[in-house]
Amino acid sequence: MKATDLRGILGYMARFRDRLFVLSIDSKVLVDENFRNLLLDISVLRSLNINVVIVHGASCGIQRLADQLSCPVSDLEGMGITDSQTLELAIAASSRFGHNILEGLAETDVRAAITNAIVAHPAGIRKGQDFAHTGKVERVDTQFLKTLLAEGIIPVIPPVGFDGNGQTFRVNSDQAAREVAETLKAAKLIYISTHNGIAEGGTLSAQFSVAEAESYLRAQSSSLSADLRSKLEHGLHACQHGVQRVHMINGLQDEALLGEIFSNEGVGTMIYANEYQSIRPARKRDVSVIMALIREAVAAEELVPRTRQDVLDQLANFYVFEIDRNVVACVGLRLFASEESAELQCLFVSQAHENQGIGGALIEFACTKAKSLGCKCLFALSTQAFSYFQQKGGFTVGNLADLPLDRQSAYEASGRKSRILIRKLSA
Repeated sequence: MKATDLRGILGYMARFRDRLFVLSIDSKVLVDENFRNLLLDISVLRSLNINVVIVHGASCGIQRLADQLSCPVSDLEGMGITDSQTLELAIAASSRFGHNILEGLAETDVRAAITNAIVAHPAGIRKGQDFAHTGKVERVDTQFLKTLLAEGIIPVIPPVGFDGNGQTFRVNSDQAAREVAETLKAAKLIYISTHNGIAEGGTLSAQFSVAEAESYLRAQSSSLSADLRSKLEHGLHACQHGVQRVHMINGLQDEALLGEIFSNEGVGTMIYANEYQSIRPARKRDVSVIMALIREAVAAEELVPRTRQDVLDQLANFYVFEIDRNVVACVGLRLFASEESAELQCLFVSQAHENQGIGGALIEFACTKAKSLGCKCLFALSTQAFSYFQQKGGFTVGNLADLPLDRQSAYEASGRKSRILIRKLSA
């Protein structure tokens, strides 16, 4: 099922209803042909009663105007020196982009308004250089934005700020979006640019805790593009100051916004502030999810067949692994107290979350749990995953005599000829 299918979206509605998402849209996305599709996705969010604030960039528009007028630009990103000429280009580009956003949203009957909600002051003089018309966000007019949101109006915030004297300053849109998200206590800050987020080791890294993101930034800062480094730095700051999730997605990819929000695996990179993933006892409502999770593995004879009633009857033995309150893996732990041993059963991780250490985490959890219940040995039976249990789980090959007596007879009756795997639990 595609993430954007109605059933997929419905599973998230209760969680996100009336929450606030701040969308920071890079100017390169604003000029791409997929921009109209992105606006349709934003309209879907509004139809689900998700509040939205849009902060947009202008660098691409500034460069285009400069090329047309054959005039130099002192700074494109709102982080360097902004001379008076570049400021005029920034104002003109911001006005055009704001109009395009309003125009596109009007096509879907979504109301929006361009705002002057960013209060800024001069960036000043740094290392002997006067940054002229470059500004730094001083504060966000929270009440103004809340008033618009209460009326169902999407605030559109350009990358310019204003001081009390009516002066205009160019501000960095990454910083502006972060300030807005922190001030409004947004549930999500989503940076929509031309890349999927952070790639590590040749693959896209789907999620980072704040601590992991900090370590990554320290180690890789010099190799990151200025654009990506800016988003990572501001995203980290947001997570450290009350924003629960920061996402980085590719706005040139169709349905990337909905795919990131309404699927477990997402399509970009996410930084999370609080405890994001956990193992907990299975509940009755998890039975259908567990059955769906293991269906293909049972069909492939990787797992022992189980009916819904089987899982219900043994529910006290099941544990699930959640990511953002979505079950992505499960494991069973059956206790043989009289023989001080336990069986690890039905270990399965969804394909979308393989190779992320989840299976290993569930094995270690089962070991710890079994040990706390007085067990000295954990065993597992496997027909296809025995190499994984040996190489990753610390199990060794055992024999029939290593199993509890009751389990020996059931093993022989099954005819599966599973490999018997044993892990001794230290005292």
